[in-house]
Amino acid sequence: MKEYSPKELEPKWQEFWEKNSFHRAEQDPQREKYYVLEMFPYPSGRLHMGHMRVYSIGDVLARFLRMRGYNVIHPMGWDAFGLPAENAAIEHGISPAEWTASNIGIMKEQQKALGLSYDWERELATCDPDYYRWNQWFFLLFYRNALAYKKKSPVNWCESCATVLANEQVIDGECWRCGKTVQPRELEQWFLKITAYADRLLDDLEKLEKWPERVKTMQENWIGRSYGSSIVFTVEETGDDMEVFTTRPDTLFGVTYMVLAPEHPLVEKLIAGKPQEKEIRDFVQEMRRENEITRTSAETEKIGLFTGAHAVNPVNDEKVPILIGNYVLMTYGTGAVMGVPAHDQRDFLFATGYNLPIRVVVNREDVDLTASPLEEAYEGHGVMVNSGQFNGLSSEEAKKAITDWLEESGKGAYQVSYRLRDWLISRQRYWGTPIPIVYCERCGAVPVPEEELPVLLPENVDLAQAKQSPLAENPSFYQTTCPACGGEAQRETDTMYTFICSSWYYMRYTDPHQEHMPFSSEEADYWLPVDQYIGGIEHAVLHLLYSRFFTKFMYDQGLVKIQEPFKRLLAQGMVYKDGAKMSKSKGNVVTPDEIVQRYGADTGRMFILFASPPEKDLDWSDRAVEGCHRFLRRLWRLFQQNMDLFEEPDENKEQPAFGKEENELCRVMHLTIKRVTADIEERYNFNTAISAVMELVNALSAYLNKAEKERRAGYVPLLQQVMEKVLLLLAPFAPHIAEELWHCCGFEGSVHLQAWPVHDPQALQVEEVEVVVQVNGKVRGRITVPSDSSENELVEAARIHDRVRPYLEGKKIVKTITVPQKLVNIVAR
Repeated sequence: MKEYSPKELEPKWQEFWEKNSFHRAEQDPQREKYYVLEMFPYPSGRLHMGHMRVYSIGDVLARFLRMRGYNVIHPMGWDAFGLPAENAAIEHGISPAEWTASNIGIMKEQQKALGLSYDWERELATCDPDYYRWNQWFFLLFYRNALAYKKKSPVNWCESCATVLANEQVIDGECWRCGKTVQPRELEQWFLKITAYADRLLDDLEKLEKWPERVKTMQENWIGRSYGSSIVFTVEETGDDMEVFTTRPDTLFGVTYMVLAPEHPLVEKLIAGKPQEKEIRDFVQEMRRENEITRTSAETEKIGLFTGAHAVNPVNDEKVPILIGNYVLMTYGTGAVMGVPAHDQRDFLFATGYNLPIRVVVNREDVDLTASPLEEAYEGHGVMVNSGQFNGLSSEEAKKAITDWLEESGKGAYQVSYRLRDWLISRQRYWGTPIPIVYCERCGAVPVPEEELPVLLPENVDLAQAKQSPLAENPSFYQTTCPACGGEAQRETDTMYTFICSSWYYMRYTDPHQEHMPFSSEEADYWLPVDQYIGGIEHAVLHLLYSRFFTKFMYDQGLVKIQEPFKRLLAQGMVYKDGAKMSKSKGNVVTPDEIVQRYGADTGRMFILFASPPEKDLDWSDRAVEGCHRFLRRLWRLFQQNMDLFEEPDENKEQPAFGKEENELCRVMHLTIKRVTADIEERYNFNTAISAVMELVNALSAYLNKAEKERRAGYVPLLQQVMEKVLLLLAPFAPHIAEELWHCCGFEGSVHLQAWPVHDPQALQVEEVEVVVQVNGKVRGRITVPSDSSENELVEAARIHDRVRPYLEGKKIVKTITVPQKLVNIVAR
C-alpha cells in the first residue's frame, strides 16, 4: 500500500493548480460573484502562525464558495512601504526595494506551499510605481476638492526613527517601533480632511449588519460625536472671549474655575506682567516637550497653575479663576474647559487638590446633596438647584432651557462636536509614496500634473547617513522646475503614511494591470464590494476607518457605485503558545515552514481551523497537531485499503435494499453534508465542520470493518457515494489529500471543480430513536421506540420498561414531560 507522503503529493498538486490556472477570476455575468479577501501582509520576511490562520480561513471560504457555484475572486498582494523596511535596509546595508523584493519572494513561496488558492495574476505590491502613482493621483483628487491641505501642527516625534508618529503609535510615551521616548514637535504637515465625512462614517455603521459589534463600537467611539453647547466666557481683565464646549450645559451655574491648554493663544496675554509669568512660561515649555498621550493619561498627575486672570460666567456674571492645566489639549475641542467639580469626577479631584470651590447645581431626587460636603462628584441627572431662574427644572429640561437662553443672549449655541481629527498623512521618511506637490517662490504650492505621475523615489539615497528626511537631503530628487511657470522649484520631501496604500488596494485588485486609471468602472462595479474581509482586530479603527473614508470619497467622485468597502468582516483571534502570544523573545514560536516540512500543509491547515472558532484566540498544541496528522494518515489508509470498491462495476448487478446499517450510514452522510454546509456558510464554525467530517469517516470505517465481505460488495454504490462525499467535504480544508484521493478513486476532473454536495432531507429521517427515561428528574433507563411515536406511546413504553418499573411501584404518576425523540420524565409521588 502506498504511504501518505505530503512532501510528494502537495507540491505536485500546487504545480497542477497553478499550471491550469485553477484560481483565475474573470467576469461572468451568468454567475453570482463573491469577493474573499484577507488583509494583505507587510513583507517582513517570514510568515508566522497568525498569517497562516487568517489565510487558511480565507482559503476555506474561497474553495467552498467556488464549489457552491460562485464566481470567486481571491487575490493577494503586499503592503510593502513603511519604516520597518527602511530600518532593515540600513541594518543590512541594502536598499529597501531589494530587501522588500527578497521578502516578498520568500513569503510568496510560503503561501504557495500552504496550498492557498490565490489568483496570482492579480498580485500587487504597493511599492511598485505602477501602484503608488495612483496614490499620488488620489492625493491630487483630494487636493482639488479641498480635502488635502498643509498646516503647522504639533506632532509626536521619534528622534530615533526620525519621523512623526500617530497618537496610536505612542505607547506609554514611547515609540511603538523602537521603544524610545517620543517628543512633541511642531511641523508643517499634510492632512486629509476626514472630518468632512464624520457624520457619514458614523451614521453608515448601521448599514454594516455583518460586522462585529465591538468593531463598530470602536469606530463609533473613535469618531466620538457629541451633542452639546458652545458657551462664551469673557476674560475680566482683557475683555477677550473664551469659548468652551460642553455636553452638560445644565451644570453651567456650577462652574468654579476654568482651565486652558498650555498652548492656548490667550495664555501669553493673560500672564503678561503677572508675578507668575516666568513660572507659567516654563511650565508651558515643559508641556510642549511632553506628548499628548502622557498628558492625558489617567496615571498622570493633573497639574494646574493660576494665571492671575478671571473668567466671567455668562449666566450669573460670577468671576472664576483661570488656570493652565497639563491635561487640557489644544488639539481637542477649543483648548479651554470649564471646571464643574460637583458633577465631574476629574474636576472634583482637581478642585479638591487645589482647594477650589465645589457647588452642587444638580440635586438627586432621593438625597439632598447640598446638605453636606460631597465625597465624590454626582454625574447623574436630577433637579436643578442653585441655578437662578432654572431651579426646579429637570437637568434634561435645563440643558435646552439654558442653551436657548445663551443663544438669545448671544453667549452660546447648540453644537455638535467630534473626537475625530483630520488624518495626518505626512511622514519624514524615504520608503513611501512621494507627495506630488512642488513649491515655487512665485507660484506657491503647485500640484504635479497628472501626466507627470508617478513622482518616482530616487534610488541613490544614503539612508544610513540621513539626519532628517532622506529625500530632503537628496538634491537630485527635490530640485525641479515649477509646472506652472517653469522657474526653479523644490519638491515636497515628505512621503505618505502607508495607510494610504491600504485604503484602496482592494479596489486595485479588480483591475490590477490597468494603466490609464486606478481601475476601470466596469471591473470595479462587477467585483465590489468585498463580500468577506478577514483580518486582525488591531485594524478595527485606523485601516478600516480610512478604507471607508476612501470609498465614500470615491463614490462622491463617481469612481465607484458602493459607499461601504466591506460587506462582512471577520476579525480572527490571536495564536498563543504556552499561554503567551508567539514571539521570538519568548522562545515559543512555531513557524508554518516547520509544520509544512514535518507534517504537510494539510495538517497545519486542519489544526489551525479545528483548534478554535476563527474569532476566538487559539492556543497552540503540538499534541493536537499530531492528532490532525493521525486523522489524515488514517483517512489515507482507509481509502487505499478499499480501492477495490472503485474497480469496474458489474453493470447488471443491482444494489439490494438498505438494511439498518446502510440506512444509518446514509443518514450520517446526509447529516454531515447539512452540518458542514451550515458551519461554513452561515456560522464560520470550521472546527465543528471538521469534527463532523471526522465523524463521517469514523462511521464509514466502522461500517467497512463490521460488514462481511459479501455484504460490503453488495453496497458498492453507497460506499462509493460516501467516500466521494468525504472528499468533497474535506476539500476546502485539506485540498491536497482530497485532490490526490479523488484521482486515486478514479473520479473525473478535479475535486475542487465539483459542485458542493446537497443533503437529502428525507435521508435524515430515522425509523427508530433512543429516548432517555427519567423518574422524578433522574435517569432510570433508555428505550428504543419508533421515531413517530406519540406522547402517550412514549409514556407507556417508558412506564413498562424493566429498569423503570421498579421506581414507579406503589407510586402515583402525577405528571409526565416529553421531548419528542429525546426524553420522557415521569413525576411520581
